[in-house]
Amino acid sequence: MATPVFLTIDTELMWRHHAADLPADAVVARSLEPAGVGVSWQLERLRAHGLKACFFVDPLPARLYGMAAIATTVEAILAAGQEVQLHLHPNWVGAAVGDRGKAHGRFELVDLSRQEQQDLLGEARDLLRAAGAPDPVAFRAGSYSADDTTLDALSALGFAYDSSHNGAHHPWPSAIGLSPDLIAPVAHRSLVELPVTTIALAGGGRRHFQICALSAGEMRAALAHAAANDHAAVTIVSHGFELANRQGTRANRVHVRRFEALCAALAARADTLPTTHFRDRPVLRLGQDDRPLPASRLRTAGRQVEQLWSNMVEERAA
Repeated sequence: MATPVFLTIDTELMWRHHAADLPADAVVARSLEPAGVGVSWQLERLRAHGLKACFFVDPLPARLYGMAAIATTVEAILAAGQEVQLHLHPNWVGAAVGDRGKAHGRFELVDLSRQEQQDLLGEARDLLRAAGAPDPVAFRAGSYSADDTTLDALSALGFAYDSSHNGAHHPWPSAIGLSPDLIAPVAHRSLVELPVTTIALAGGGRRHFQICALSAGEMRAALAHAAANDHAAVTIVSHGFELANRQGTRANRVHVRRFEALCAALAARADTLPTTHFRDRPVLRLGQDDRPLPASRLRTAGRQVEQLWSNMVEERAA
C-alpha cells in the first residue's frame, strides 16, 4: 500500500532580519527569496520533479510589513499548483517596524490561554484569506509550539489537520499530549494529527525529518524504511529560507544539494511514496504503530561531517 508523503515548507518572515532593523524590502527578500534559492526556486524544482508540497504560511507579519509582503508569495504558490495552509509565530503581535525586536508578543503559542490562542488563530486565518489563500484546513505552529488547547482552538475554527507534534522537540515547546515516539497520523482532539517524521539516534533520542537536520543519506534511508514498512504517512519539514545561509545572502550548497536529493528520491518513489496535499483529504490509516528509522552511527557520522562544513563554510555571509 502506498505511503502518502506530506512535503511541508514553513514560509515566514524571519524575526532575526526584523530585529536587525533591515529595510522592509530586505526583510521580505531575505526571508522568502534569499540568494536565489527561496520559494520561487523551490516551486520550480517541485514542478520539475512533479511533486506536491504544502507551504505553511505565517501571515502575521502583514501587520507590520503590509499585505503585499505575504500576498505576492501566496499568489506564486497557488499559481504553481501547490497549496497554502496556516503557520503562526505569535511573537509578531505588538512588534513594530524599526523597534529592533524589542516589542513582541509571546514567542511560544502554548504560553497563551485557550481564548487568546483561538483569537490569534482566527485573526491569522483571516489574514491568510485576505492574502488570497483558500480557507486553510491544516496548521503548524511556529517552533512546533502547540498543545491540546491549541488543537481544541483549531477544531473550534473548523480546521481538520494539525502538524505540530514533533517528538524531537517534545515535551517543550511541542507539548501536544501524545507520545514523543508517535510518527503515524492519529485522530486526536477532534483533528487528525500529522506528526513530523523522526529518526532514531544512537544512544537514544530522535532527530526530525528536516532538510537542515538530516543528510541526504539519512533522508533516503528514512524514505526507504517508511516504504518497506508500509508506514501510514511521512511528514517532512523545510523552510522558505532554509536553503540559504542564516543571513540570506548566499545559497547554502549543503542544504541545496539535500533539497535536490530529496526531490529526486521522492520522484523516483512516486508509486510507493506519493506526495499529497492536505486539501486533497487523503484517506489515512490512523493509529498505526509505525516505528522510526533505527539509528546508524555511520549515517550519523556522515551527517556530522556535512554539518561541520555547512556551519564553518556555507553559513559564512557573502
